[in-house]
Amino acid sequence: MAASAAFPQSLAYITASGAGLAVFLFLASLLLVSNPLSCTVQGYFYKLDTPKVILPPVMPQDQLDSYSNVDSGDNKSQPSGFNFTTSLSGVSGSISEGVRYSLPSGSESNVEVPNSNKEPIEDSMNKDGPGCDLFKGTWFYDPRGPLYTNSSCPVISLMQNCQGNGRPDREYESYRWKPSQCELPRFDAKKFLELMRGKTLAFIGDSVARNQMESLLCLLWQAIPNERGNKRIHRFYFRSTSTTIVRVWSSWLVHQTPEAIDFAPEGVTKLHLDSPYENFMEFIPTFDVVVLSSGHWFAKRSVYVLNNEIVGGQLWWPDKSREAKINNIEAFGVSVETIVASMATHPNFTGLTILRTYSPDHYEGGAWNSGGSCTGTRPLEPEQLVKNDYTDIMHEKQMTGFHRGIQKKSNKSKFVMMDITEVFSYRYDGHPGPFRTLSPDGKPRTRMQDCLHWCMPGPIDTWNELVLEIIRREYEGKRSSSS
Repeated sequence: MAASAAFPQSLAYITASGAGLAVFLFLASLLLVSNPLSCTVQGYFYKLDTPKVILPPVMPQDQLDSYSNVDSGDNKSQPSGFNFTTSLSGVSGSISEGVRYSLPSGSESNVEVPNSNKEPIEDSMNKDGPGCDLFKGTWFYDPRGPLYTNSSCPVISLMQNCQGNGRPDREYESYRWKPSQCELPRFDAKKFLELMRGKTLAFIGDSVARNQMESLLCLLWQAIPNERGNKRIHRFYFRSTSTTIVRVWSSWLVHQTPEAIDFAPEGVTKLHLDSPYENFMEFIPTFDVVVLSSGHWFAKRSVYVLNNEIVGGQLWWPDKSREAKINNIEAFGVSVETIVASMATHPNFTGLTILRTYSPDHYEGGAWNSGGSCTGTRPLEPEQLVKNDYTDIMHEKQMTGFHRGIQKKSNKSKFVMMDITEVFSYRYDGHPGPFRTLSPDGKPRTRMQDCLHWCMPGPIDTWNELVLEIIRREYEGKRSSSS
């Protein structure tokens, strides 16, 4: 009798225990889904009490970084834009304003821009005393070589790993830029991190922006090899100085939609040239330094919209009875004016914007998809340089859009044009060319070459030497003026 009375109690106990275990497993599974194990890695790299912008995972290589899909004029689908999410609530976030980055000591700005603000445009370059135009000079061979190798930096994309893809020469890695009237210091990782202490630098743009961000990470990797970020979320946090490097994907820097508009059907990308790309504008106040990169996607198929009216298209214009009002080059200029004006009038943005000018390509004998190639081993001499009309007019439209945009400035932000277009026109030797990837038999793929992106290490590291010099003059100038 006692045994039979105990049996129901045991059964009830077992039933309750099983139910409790089921609830525990259910809650644990929810926790793992919302907080995967990789969060323990993030916790090591990121301070837990630091609000942080989290970007989505890296897109597959064949969608994001395939040269034939990302930066060509083909008709393939594009990667979707980044959608920011925040891991914590409440994320918050002296360069001449609108002048080519130069000093008045014998060299003049290429473009004279009227200032729409009441207060005069300051020329913080004077804080350094006599100076120079950073973008007039020559390339010289530095026997010290690069600051990193393709094997010492783990964040190099496959298609920029030229040595890993079998490129036999290395001379192109060792040329450095020398301004005519001053020195451009070799990149100093500790100097950069100290200047950016507690600050965030964001690269916003296309795959060339990604190329530059990876170059900066490789240069920084040598200084603090034990404190690394997490590439999967496109955010790198250096705990020693609380410095954050962010990369934001934006093909055109303006608002884009696939929905049908008027006679443009659903599916083809519509670019609203008068609206900035909203996915990053909300977070602009959290960035202290922004490096903008765009231009090459304007060779891709798209429809141009202004004031909700279709005004042109690239590789798309089905109704020949209608007259297109703008072409892709003019659309590029409008887009630059839009993004610059949007940042220059953002009420909460007080940071420094660096517009890196149009990066020249060097296809010879054809386009990217018609046999174009680039096989140089050292920079061109001035007498060897052949003008590229398309590059020149894209650069011109970009400069015009930049200066028009900053004339609308109403906040305390700073702007500088990092004018690398002519400087890098000489570097036809610095592209991957046929060494963008390997075929299954271990040989370079020669059918389609990459003469747009840059090998790493290589010339693109100079871009970050220029960025460091711009930041140094800005922040050290502020310190000296306030002391």
